[in-house]
Amino acid sequence: MPSNAGTTRLVIVESPAKAKTISGYLGPGYVVEASFGHVRDLPRNAADVPAKYKGEPWARLGVDVDNGFHALYVVSADRRQQISKLVKLAKEVDEIFLATDEDREGEAIAWHLVETLKPKVPVKRMVFHEITKPAIQAAVANPREIDRDLVDAQEARRILDRLYGYEVSPVLWKKVMPKLSAGRVQSVATRIVVERERQRMAFRTAEYWDILATLAVANAGEGPRNFNATLVALNGDRIATGKDFEPTTGRVKPGAGVVHLDSAGAHGLAARLQGRPFTVTRVEEKPYRRRPYAPFITSTLQQEAARKLRFSSQQTMRTAQRLYENGYITYMRTDSVNLSETAIAAARRQIVELYGERSVPPEPRRYTGKVKNAQEAHEAIRPAGDNFRTPGDVAKELSAEEFKLYELIWRRTIASQMTDAVGSSVSVRIRAVSSAQEEADFGATGKTITDPGFLRAYVESSDDENAEAEDAERRLPNLVKDQPLTADELAAQGHHTQPPSRYTEASLVKALEELGIGRPSTYASIMQTIQDRGYVVKRGQAMIPSFLAFAVIGLLERHYPRLIDYDFTASMENELDEIAGGDHAAVDFLTAFYFGSANGAGDRDIARSGGLKKLVTENLSDIDARSVNSIPLFTDDEGREVVVRVGRYGPYLQRAVPGEQPAPAAEGEEGGGQGDRAPIPEGLAPDELTPEKVHELFLGGGGERKLGDDPATGEPILLKSGRFGPYVASGERKSSLLRSQSPDSLTFDEALRLLSLPRLVGKAPDGTEVLAANGRYGPYVKQGDEFRSLDSEDKMFTVTLDEALALLAAPKARQRRAAAPPLREMGVDPLTEKPLVIKDGRFGPYVTDGETNASLRRGQTPEALSIEEASEMLAEKRAKGPAPKKKAPAKKTTAAKTTAAKKTAAATRSTAAKKTTTAKATTAKKTPAKKATPKKATTPTTD
Repeated sequence: MPSNAGTTRLVIVESPAKAKTISGYLGPGYVVEASFGHVRDLPRNAADVPAKYKGEPWARLGVDVDNGFHALYVVSADRRQQISKLVKLAKEVDEIFLATDEDREGEAIAWHLVETLKPKVPVKRMVFHEITKPAIQAAVANPREIDRDLVDAQEARRILDRLYGYEVSPVLWKKVMPKLSAGRVQSVATRIVVERERQRMAFRTAEYWDILATLAVANAGEGPRNFNATLVALNGDRIATGKDFEPTTGRVKPGAGVVHLDSAGAHGLAARLQGRPFTVTRVEEKPYRRRPYAPFITSTLQQEAARKLRFSSQQTMRTAQRLYENGYITYMRTDSVNLSETAIAAARRQIVELYGERSVPPEPRRYTGKVKNAQEAHEAIRPAGDNFRTPGDVAKELSAEEFKLYELIWRRTIASQMTDAVGSSVSVRIRAVSSAQEEADFGATGKTITDPGFLRAYVESSDDENAEAEDAERRLPNLVKDQPLTADELAAQGHHTQPPSRYTEASLVKALEELGIGRPSTYASIMQTIQDRGYVVKRGQAMIPSFLAFAVIGLLERHYPRLIDYDFTASMENELDEIAGGDHAAVDFLTAFYFGSANGAGDRDIARSGGLKKLVTENLSDIDARSVNSIPLFTDDEGREVVVRVGRYGPYLQRAVPGEQPAPAAEGEEGGGQGDRAPIPEGLAPDELTPEKVHELFLGGGGERKLGDDPATGEPILLKSGRFGPYVASGERKSSLLRSQSPDSLTFDEALRLLSLPRLVGKAPDGTEVLAANGRYGPYVKQGDEFRSLDSEDKMFTVTLDEALALLAAPKARQRRAAAPPLREMGVDPLTEKPLVIKDGRFGPYVTDGETNASLRRGQTPEALSIEEASEMLAEKRAKGPAPKKKAPAKKTTAAKTTAAKKTAAATRSTAAKKTTTAKATTAKKTPAKKATPKKATTPTTD
């Protein structure tokens, strides 16, 4: 679009990539330059504060709370050169267009540019939601003024987060650990993850059984002959399922009125139903209809990209940013599900081209957003332009990552304007009377899709890995009431209740969105922040809170509960929305929050308590650091309270009888301790601290058990626990317990016998030693480089020289055994899509995908292990990488050679030291001493 003759315009955008794209759409007379994001912000530390403000009492905050919450903004060091360039350009042009993003953040950047550049020429605000030539030309032709209400709302949010972070974080430094941070949204997000882990820790599994019947229809016609039905009731009472059990006790909920079958009951009933007639008692058929999903908003895009593409929130937003800046999609930070009339028309045209006219509904579809506190009404995320490019059209232009995300957005947009998926669903009840006259009711459901509609283009994924896909069909035979059936098979099947799944980034974003906390522009950064702070770690897709997070959230819950209250945090978002709409003053809002003034609107709990400032200063003495850094676990069988303590050197276990006098702490440990201590291995999740695991950790962490003294050496024989399980040690000798042995029942004689390994069986005729030992693959005998397996652990202690030599003389082929069948086939790993099986190994059961193995943890059984847990275990193992290779031991040399080598090395070190000293002295003469650089003040980081 050509500018007025002789007029030069400066267009300022945020990124160089966007500047390059937009520059191509504007004619001569336009200079397009980037600001590189934010140009000013509050001071990050004391060094950022300008000299004239350093003496001000509020300089640490960067906000003058006593004078209308005036903010001190400084240009960051990495932006100064670019700002100088923009200042120079601003003096050379006739007009300036601020083309930053069309949201609160972008509006604030535009205002900061005006405040920083102080231009003498007219300044206009240029807004667009996609970077296409028509959109850019329309934006230039229809500029507006900067919206000060949006700027005020963004500034109030920034100041609010600074006040929260800078006032609450120092409390964490004093009571938990230095250099921690609190944040208005990050602390709430951490609390959500911690609460879910608490539920998992309190969870007690329950076992329940039912019966799966494989039923057959005589003369089935066109439909299937066989189908499966599950036992749902016995003598009129419903059979218990997972939802009928209390998660914290594993018992059936009071008043549930269900029949709880155990293994014996299920197998017995199945036997009594063998050969009995089955009859259809009810058939219900209903129409099935499913409407399309709304187009993507920021949160749903992050959720689906995580489920389908395994992208993190940050990865999704980085990729979407590139697609937006290069003109492939519309703006990606939005909570609006609206599509423009142009976009709807483009989608409908493309549906007709690709799927036919029958796939387009008579009227365009309109969607209503369900997000609380929805911000500015932008468009949903969709392909850019008036004519959508198909994934095939752009495949060669995009990276693999960009292509996958573009295709996801394209499919979702197209599907949103397609017809419903329709079909029918059938529910069937079948009854059989057992030989003991018990009435057993079985149920089966079916679904048939007659017209897939939008499902041709897009099927949404679920957070539940076991959930059935919406386009999946379950076909049943054509059944009618009173129809006789026969049972080909009746199989009793056991189930275990599962703890609530951990949050993933996708489901955590969804939870925050449903609570009305955070904004589209902040979700990805919050996910990253809580991981960077050490509050949450990822294992596969699962988000696991650290013990540090437990301590921080425990402190905030006990002493500042309102600051991490979900409703209160959402109410602050409402008030910020009111500021953005011009219905509320930012100063009143900040005053009520910080000082407790009654002039603000909305929630008054903080105001009634005197405001944030009073809350964090007056109540500081009430916080007991030892208490907030103690996370209770349980009371063991000996009446000792077991807790996790968060110390400066990491979390550790402690147990003591209530009222026991404190024992002095060992050097380097936390002071004022009580009872036994044991370190917690890195990577152990809080819910994995079962009584069994705690017992094992105490066995090897300050709580090792002395079994006696070795009669030969006089050294103590200790039972310990290590990385690979329990073992006995005496002096330099160590030996793992055998598979058949338990640390609880191990005797002194058994330990002494273990320490005799490897055992010298004798010497072969050629003089070489023959040894019996225990290895990774079981017991074996060895002569030189030849190994042969023994068929039992006891043989290591009893095998004779003749028996060992006979084994060693036999060909290795005779030692091979057929591979044992797996203990359980689990299905497909949701992360790698490889089949998972549980096998029995030398050190017990383990899960494997054929490439990576992970041993089952204490308390886990092959039958109860869920595919989600198995996937997490393998992901954790892959993340650790392969074990480092051991260095080959150095070759032994003669004493004379060793002595000579030592002398040579000493002489070399002496010469090198002299040269280094001379060089240092020479350097000291030539180079003046540097002045000591003062340490930067530590400041908290906020959301």
